[in-house]
Amino acid sequence: MYIIEPNSKIPLHIQLYNELKKDIIENLNIGDKLPSIRKTSSLYNLSKNTVQTAYNQLYAEGYIESYPKSAYVVSDTNYEDFTPKKEIAILKNSASVEYKYDFAPARLSKDTFPLKLWKRVFNKAIDESLDFGAYPNGKGEVGLREEIAKYLISSRGVKCHLNQIIICHGFGDSMTLLAKILQSKYNHFAIENPGYHIANQIFEDYRYKIDQIAVDENGINLTQLTQSNAKIVYVTPSHQYPSGVSIPISNRLKLLEWANLKDGIIIEDDYDSELSYLNRPIPCLQGLDNNDKVVYLGTFSKSFSPALRISYMVLPIHLLEKFEKYYDSYFSKVSLFTQKTLELFMKEGYWDRHLRKIRTLNRKKHNIMRDCLKKYLGETMEIIVQGGGLSIIIIPIVQFDFAKLEKLAVKEKIKLYFTKDEWKTLRMGFGGFKEDEIENAVIAFSKIWNKSLI
Repeated sequence: MYIIEPNSKIPLHIQLYNELKKDIIENLNIGDKLPSIRKTSSLYNLSKNTVQTAYNQLYAEGYIESYPKSAYVVSDTNYEDFTPKKEIAILKNSASVEYKYDFAPARLSKDTFPLKLWKRVFNKAIDESLDFGAYPNGKGEVGLREEIAKYLISSRGVKCHLNQIIICHGFGDSMTLLAKILQSKYNHFAIENPGYHIANQIFEDYRYKIDQIAVDENGINLTQLTQSNAKIVYVTPSHQYPSGVSIPISNRLKLLEWANLKDGIIIEDDYDSELSYLNRPIPCLQGLDNNDKVVYLGTFSKSFSPALRISYMVLPIHLLEKFEKYYDSYFSKVSLFTQKTLELFMKEGYWDRHLRKIRTLNRKKHNIMRDCLKKYLGETMEIIVQGGGLSIIIIPIVQFDFAKLEKLAVKEKIKLYFTKDEWKTLRMGFGGFKEDEIENAVIAFSKIWNKSLI
């Protein structure tokens, strides 16, 4: 879609010409057809003369050619004088890479999604009682929020009412909405270091001051946090990203005390809490809060499907009032179809069954990955994080050439994920593999690993 501004001082035909020219240079290939004048006129509510004028200019400059019965097509022109930025070419090239083995640390294999069951529930959920003539509830469908509230109260110890829950379109959408809600009162944000870069980026985009707070064996360093001027802190207390450590109960209480004294806000991302293989899931931080200082964030991406883009947040009462006052025009970006299907999926007990199944399956994958890493990498590495989530974190304990490892991985089409810019640790994801694929993946990885030993 092109951006055409009716009230702009730039004539409409020039705006359309510029948009078409940019599309031709950056995206279209030689011989690609442009939409007909009639179609473009209808799509952008422009007169045919306006569209014809823009096309004529492109034709005159040699960007397009006109053939009988073929409308206008992109011509074979040398674009060297106005080549788009190199980044565009890099993105095109990288998108086309097909990896033999992808150790993605936050994905599930295709066969884990209960597609047949989802179809059946979908057909049952999408019935004639739905009102497609009305605007949806801005917070998300009431029925889905009720089911999520029941689940959070029973399994995560969250203290909430369905009216505190807002359905969002993935983690980024949740954090963006939260950054908007908080910016009228706060401007200083603290985050774990190392921590989740997307959370950092979003608050940076909204011009918050950012303090990086170190993580130790007990999670976020409370001494550093106390010395900071930040009044908002983002934490992953149950399974810290990416170190995997958990904040003990004593430090959780101190963190809540910090928020109360500072009149601050704790953003609790309950990251990977549902996928714990060695211990029972740790109750959430929000459930300990008696002063309305914790925002709780959750998602269905790790345990159900990242493709559906469903997340949610539980707002404290005082922030809920702000949301309802200033963001009454907000509408959940998750489709009505998806929300109603997930609502029934949870209501009829399928979600609990699926969660038990996915925990069992990923526990097996976790153990296979762990055992294969020990078998094929031996005493050259140490496992520093395991027992939860969708990846195991390893670090070499011998002299090692990380730059060489990266080059070999590219050559052998093995996708690797480093936890730090210094490339000192690797996240070996297992969720995206089938059980019988993991050993071959580790064998292939071990070959380039061993070649990288110094």
